[in-house]
Amino acid sequence: MSERIPALDALTEALQRLPGVGPKSARRMVYHLLERDREGAQALARALDGALERIGHCRRCNNLSESELCPICASDHRDQSFLCVVESPSDIPAVEQAASFNGTYYVLMGRLSPLDGIGPEDLPFAGLDRRIAEGVTEVVVATNATVEGEATAHYIYDRLQPRGIRVTRLAHGVPLGGELEFVDGSTLDQALQRRYSLED
Repeated sequence: MSERIPALDALTEALQRLPGVGPKSARRMVYHLLERDREGAQALARALDGALERIGHCRRCNNLSESELCPICASDHRDQSFLCVVESPSDIPAVEQAASFNGTYYVLMGRLSPLDGIGPEDLPFAGLDRRIAEGVTEVVVATNATVEGEATAHYIYDRLQPRGIRVTRLAHGVPLGGELEFVDGSTLDQALQRRYSLED
């Protein structure tokens, strides 16, 4: 049996934390960085360290940000009354590809999933309520087209509808079971244009 190299094993295990990276892929990446691209490995380490040090969450919408407010929340050119609710910060660039959306966002940092023990108390709905109180008139629910995403969308509708807020849902174009961050811009643009009320 060959002797183990603890630092190599630790790096391999760390890379496996990335989505879609299994043991073999992680091991290939490790050998590539250590054998062929040590300069690239150092750049990666510096960039990751810098990002961890500087990037946090926007206090208003939970998007990733280097300052108290993310650039979208801080912008004077955004329609503050038009709010798009997404599951993850990674969904925001996907919606931004759709040129028709000029509102702001609120990130739930997850979705309701009773089977995983994630209920309303586990997501920042109080922050959503505060954001709504700032003059929001329409909420586009852009949770993923999964069972959990649909349950989350209906929960948001039930929560906001009594307050007279128009609550709409992304329409055709986003495939059932699909993840928002992997949908192309033109498809999302069509979905935004054809959004529908959750009341229907």
